[in-house]
Amino acid sequence: MESSIKKILIANRGEIALRIMRCCRDLGIQTVAVYSTADRDLKHVRLADEAVCIGPPASTDSYLNIPAIIAAAEITRAQAIHPGYGFLAENADFAERVETSGFIFIGPTADVIRLMGDKVSAIKEMRAAGVPCVPGSDGPLRDDFTVNANIAREIGYPIIIKAAGGGGGRGMRVVRSEDELEQSIAMTQNEAGAAFGNPVVYMEKFLEQPRHIEFQVMADQHGNAIHLAERDCSMQRRHQKVVEEAPAPGIDEATRADMGKRCTDACKRIGYRGAGTFEFLYENGSFYFIEMNTRVQVEHPVTEAVTGVDIIKEQIYAAEGKGLRFKQEDIKVVGHAFECRINAEHPETFMPSPGVISNYHPPGGLGVRVDTHIYNGHILYVLACCSLDSSTAMDLI
Repeated sequence: MESSIKKILIANRGEIALRIMRCCRDLGIQTVAVYSTADRDLKHVRLADEAVCIGPPASTDSYLNIPAIIAAAEITRAQAIHPGYGFLAENADFAERVETSGFIFIGPTADVIRLMGDKVSAIKEMRAAGVPCVPGSDGPLRDDFTVNANIAREIGYPIIIKAAGGGGGRGMRVVRSEDELEQSIAMTQNEAGAAFGNPVVYMEKFLEQPRHIEFQVMADQHGNAIHLAERDCSMQRRHQKVVEEAPAPGIDEATRADMGKRCTDACKRIGYRGAGTFEFLYENGSFYFIEMNTRVQVEHPVTEAVTGVDIIKEQIYAAEGKGLRFKQEDIKVVGHAFECRINAEHPETFMPSPGVISNYHPPGGLGVRVDTHIYNGHILYVLACCSLDSSTAMDLI
């Protein structure tokens, strides 16, 4: 299928920028790379058809600078903008600005990003769609300790206080008894306001030993949606995924079909478009929705490996307004895939470890895929290591 888009600006860097670029070349689409002054030698800058510097090293002045990215798209006459993951990928204001500026945003609409980006509204919507959710406050907590304490007693301790606008493991606090509750709510509200600009918090039952299972979905703007089965992302450190696998062990076909249909029904309800991921906690045979990522994810390659579906390609087709090329019965899970994130960190302290990569020898062979932007002589900077997207130096499947 030929793409109607002829040029895409990639509003990201590193591994995901290269991944999008490879897909564009397969589709005959020209690419525009954007970069900060510190990243002028990154591989995605060298391999793009065009490249535009959008600011100094700090991401707030470059990769998070919406006017600079829009201006880069204008001067290069790009037709669409792909946000990748991290940075502005789930920023509803960015998606809206892209569309109002006359470009195609390769992702869901701004309204859907806002809806699913606020965890309180997302959970409310998922409950209405029949997606199982963790028992909780069913809305933001009020400044009334008696009401909050009654909610906690009804849920049953331990509970967890979460920021409505949080993510990445931030803005969460576990509470194991009522005498900790009032202070924990206040502290989480303060943290949420400082970190996310939104002090709203809510309450959920805290599951002691859950697995982290997520379902990959694809949808078009014509009301069609399918799922590409699930991934297990339970192996994490500091709430950041380290090893992912697809399919998740111990999930039978009947459960996969049931949960997958609930996710696709939810996509149809909210008018979702493109690639997305429903994240669940799984314990004692039960699923509990926690959030939806309205973008492509770092671990998308394991799903591609077992289904044969190019998720980036389908994102582009969906953004163009094309219908899904697959029906649910076309999706078959074959084999098993693991992804390992290899981070540029000190092996003992786990702190970011910048410097020159003097010797890089990637693995290879049948069934091995390496998604990376590094090379011999590549310099890892502190800013790059600490950013949302580039602490991951390499992904192996």
